[in-house]
Amino acid sequence: MFGKKKQKPQIDKEQLELIQNAQRRVRQKKRLYIHFVLFLIFALPLFTFNVGLGLADEFTLATFPWSVVIIFIWLAFLAWHFLNVFLFNAFMGKDWEQQQLNKLVAKQQARIEKLKKELKSEAPIIAESEAYIEEQILKNDQDITIIVAAGENNAIGKDNDLIWHLRDDLKRFKKLTSGHHIIMGRKTFESFPKPLPNRTHIVITRQKNYKVPEGVIIANSLEEAIVKSKADKQPFIIGGGEIYKQSMSIANKLELTRVHHSFEDADTFFPEVDSSVWEEISNTFHDKDENHEFAFSFITYERR
Repeated sequence: MFGKKKQKPQIDKEQLELIQNAQRRVRQKKRLYIHFVLFLIFALPLFTFNVGLGLADEFTLATFPWSVVIIFIWLAFLAWHFLNVFLFNAFMGKDWEQQQLNKLVAKQQARIEKLKKELKSEAPIIAESEAYIEEQILKNDQDITIIVAAGENNAIGKDNDLIWHLRDDLKRFKKLTSGHHIIMGRKTFESFPKPLPNRTHIVITRQKNYKVPEGVIIANSLEEAIVKSKADKQPFIIGGGEIYKQSMSIANKLELTRVHHSFEDADTFFPEVDSSVWEEISNTFHDKDENHEFAFSFITYERR
């Protein structure tokens, strides 16, 4: 309690590592120096006593005086010790490995920075965070509306085209969407002979350099398309199947034309309408006639 406080070292980690490395190198060189001195102390007398006293004639190794053989072997170990201290540890030791690692990391970081810059210049919207886009969707007061025609089994099309032709449904689609932004996937847009008049088209695609007529807006995601349609109080989502699936969680209104027939040969389907999420607020039945092969109903849902 009343003892001296333990002093904390006033040195940072990098400085400590430098000092420890220097101490290690000093110990290596010291051991090499001792090795060299011992070699000189013992090699010269060994050679003198062996050759000078004539013992080399009695004891030879591979026709060489045994002292010479021992001295050369020792000299080889000394040379290895020298190379290990001044070459291998200096250029291929831990410090050398760390330097090479730092170089590789620096190259990777430079490459990442380059990719970020390219991404920003080519697609600035992609560079925005998903949190920002979601925040913009939550902040706006748009009446995001899905408009779709689907069979009793939720079939909506085949081979990127409608399975039916219902004149009054097309009229209703035109009446509801005219003057608004319509959001769609690339395949849905390509199913049109040309852009629909009096509507602003927003096409969702991840294809780079996708060519569209003047006035058509490109988006890389549904969320981005919603942000780009913020000038419209009621943008419409018009397909296709995957875009419908994604939009069910963010739309707050659904204009459904329920075609009273099951189309088993369809290849695209609309998600099931969950009555616990969607409340039916209007329903108008239209029987089949000479202009309509199938009976259908115009149903409007709002999110509960």
